[in-house]
Amino acid sequence: MPVTAEFLLLYGSILVIFGLFLSKASFKLGMPTLLLFLGIGIFAGSGSFGIELNNPDVAQFIGVLALTVILFSGGMDTDFKDIRPVIGPGAALASIGVLITAVLTGTFIYYLFLLFDGISLTYPQALLCGAVMSSTDSASVFSILRSKSVQLKQRLKPTLEFESGSNDPMAFLLTILLIGVIQAGEFNTWSALLLLAQQLIFGTILGYVLGKVAVWMLNRFVLPSTSLYSILLLACSSFIFAATSKVGGNGYLAVYIAGLVVGNARISNKKTIANFFDGFAWLWQLIMFLTLGLLVNAKDLWSVAIPALLIGVFIIFIGRPLSVFLTLLPFPKFFTLKAKAYISWVGLRGAAPIIFATYPWLACVEHSQLIFHIVFFITLVSLVIQGGTVTYMADKLDLIDRSKKEKKFASFDLPDEIKSALSEIIVNKSMIEKGNKLKDLPLPDHTLALMIQRDGHYKIPKGNTVLKEGDHVLLISDDEEALLESYEELGITTYSLERNT
Repeated sequence: MPVTAEFLLLYGSILVIFGLFLSKASFKLGMPTLLLFLGIGIFAGSGSFGIELNNPDVAQFIGVLALTVILFSGGMDTDFKDIRPVIGPGAALASIGVLITAVLTGTFIYYLFLLFDGISLTYPQALLCGAVMSSTDSASVFSILRSKSVQLKQRLKPTLEFESGSNDPMAFLLTILLIGVIQAGEFNTWSALLLLAQQLIFGTILGYVLGKVAVWMLNRFVLPSTSLYSILLLACSSFIFAATSKVGGNGYLAVYIAGLVVGNARISNKKTIANFFDGFAWLWQLIMFLTLGLLVNAKDLWSVAIPALLIGVFIIFIGRPLSVFLTLLPFPKFFTLKAKAYISWVGLRGAAPIIFATYPWLACVEHSQLIFHIVFFITLVSLVIQGGTVTYMADKLDLIDRSKKEKKFASFDLPDEIKSALSEIIVNKSMIEKGNKLKDLPLPDHTLALMIQRDGHYKIPKGNTVLKEGDHVLLISDDEEALLESYEELGITTYSLERNT
């Protein structure tokens, strides 16, 4: 059957809709939704659909577009106040940790293939395989944690988010560097260090500067529709990646830093833009996983099952834990032994390693397709074993913070013209000891209770509304300082505050 635009739209939409309906079941089973789409892609390419891609150029192109959006969106969703205390260990895990993982895994792969007849990898080729799969993908992890309303102790969430958002550049650097070494037949230390410095310095500087430019444009340009600001920022993110890559910097690092800058700045229509990028990033993740699934045939995966399974077990139980514990040695007071063990366990392989595995393939590196299928198989193993036990391991290691509650009014937003502070509080026992009605709370003037959420139901309160322990109350106030003083008087410690100034 010829592959036409109608063919792709028909079967692509069917696969996406089918996968979205099944995603609810995957949440209940504790499995990453993206694993489901990867499986659907493999089935569609190997089964009766017969949609085989067989084109790493197309897959890589789609992957680069997807990673640009995903990393930018991830940076926007990251609160700098949360990651500031863990920048040290997070940056170490994203750089030194990736390097250690690549070296340990590559060395294991080299000696492992000495045991197999007919297959022989040189040490640089084995290191290349290790480098390709050295980055982690926590997007799937936090989709599970959010679906189950799990909160983690010891600043684990911002640490893992920061690591997963910033470690792809290091893995990409190692991949490109080793491809060059294999093609040139020699390793030049100074050239490697110069390339590393160039990529990191240009990526960091341009990401920050161009992120500031994007913020300036969003706040200064007057567009005829609020939805156009999201399109403007999307174009900016693409420009940042392409421009940085063009001058020799790391585009992946640049878009993540630019996303951090934009997400932590005051910009017009911020909630609209955030919602757009959240949905758009999800769309690109689904497209990317479907595309990568279509790129392989199940028979090719089975042919590398034994060595890939052994490598996957090594990464999960030896390589990743060793890299985490060694990398965090300079930070002894940040995490307990259990927390380090959990960081080790949450080192999922994701879409980025599969995309990076297309680079040796397109560069015609010897055994590149073998490397690609090994990386793909290990990603499946990692998502099944580690992705399916994220919540279970957090519970077993006693790292779930049950005192923190999920925000119920996270999507509530005010127009930019209203200069007030939105606040969400959770009613506790001491608040209602002297009176359990809303009018009994000593709230300051110019403060209004907008809504109450109780047991999944929402209602607009009145003064005589009876409050119960665990209720989520959404307040708006023109006097933020007085509101915070009343919280202190009431003994309210669980609240969130969003300024709209």
